[in-house]
Amino acid sequence: MKINEILASSAKPFPSLEIVPPLKGMTRKELLESVRPFMEFSPKYINVTCHRDEYEFRKEKDGSYSRHLVRNRVSEVAVCGAIMAEYGIDVVPHMICGGATREETENELYDLRFMGIENIMALRGDSISGEKRFTPEPGGYSYACELVSGIRDFEKEIGEDVFSIGVGGYPEKHFEAANIETDIDNLKKKVEAGADYIITQMFFDNRVFYSFRERCRKAGITVPVIPGLKPLSTYRQTTLLPQSFSIDIPLELTEALKDAGDDREAAYSIGTEWCIRQCRDLLANGVPAVHFYTMGRSRNIVEILKECF
Repeated sequence: MKINEILASSAKPFPSLEIVPPLKGMTRKELLESVRPFMEFSPKYINVTCHRDEYEFRKEKDGSYSRHLVRNRVSEVAVCGAIMAEYGIDVVPHMICGGATREETENELYDLRFMGIENIMALRGDSISGEKRFTPEPGGYSYACELVSGIRDFEKEIGEDVFSIGVGGYPEKHFEAANIETDIDNLKKKVEAGADYIITQMFFDNRVFYSFRERCRKAGITVPVIPGLKPLSTYRQTTLLPQSFSIDIPLELTEALKDAGDDREAAYSIGTEWCIRQCRDLLANGVPAVHFYTMGRSRNIVEILKECF
């Protein structure tokens, strides 16, 4: 079922989940067991992230160095296929601009259509490790709005309405955007290109989300805006996450985690309870769904789902 149809037909807010493809070497059984704890909460769909292949330089016998393409994780399409077959749940593979030509992207669209996958999360994607700025693949898409438009052009070409498309939104703005107004304009371009809904980057202060949602509406963006949440579990994350995602973490939460010191269970409980409060407040303020970034963890997400859904 398409996500836009799920959103339109759901009588109450629901949870959705996002997982990262496992590193090569994990078995299908291990992957499915890692997802199983979530199934009792009947998530409407599971997003599976996509990771751009990296390059590494290897020293040859003659002393020269050659560049090799390295893929460390199982593909998102393979993970989606395994989850669909085991649990019969809708899946949303992420599709990124980086690392693929337009022709290669079209080939993947044919594969997804063949598999019966009806949903795509369209993103620009990050730069390759070691690069300061995103560099598009020669012959590929440069921006998420172009990718969305390309997917819609693919549908026109084959004469079918195949995919529901989600895109990312940034309540604290994308780190490359000059200001929030410019970032909202960029988001509107993605919606005008054919996106059906928005899932936000994680945030830890709901006021940031409500301001973002209001800015979207004032800009004429009317598609559903789904908040994305992630529970913290260590004080170290208060440094790592802002560096990785250009987000703020409230002083109250930061100090509470710092005060927990080496008590891992205390830090875990603080982060989980904070996320529970966030989720309850969001549900009371009209969100259509709540999207959880699991990042390979299930215990804290399961506790939050038990409390909120």
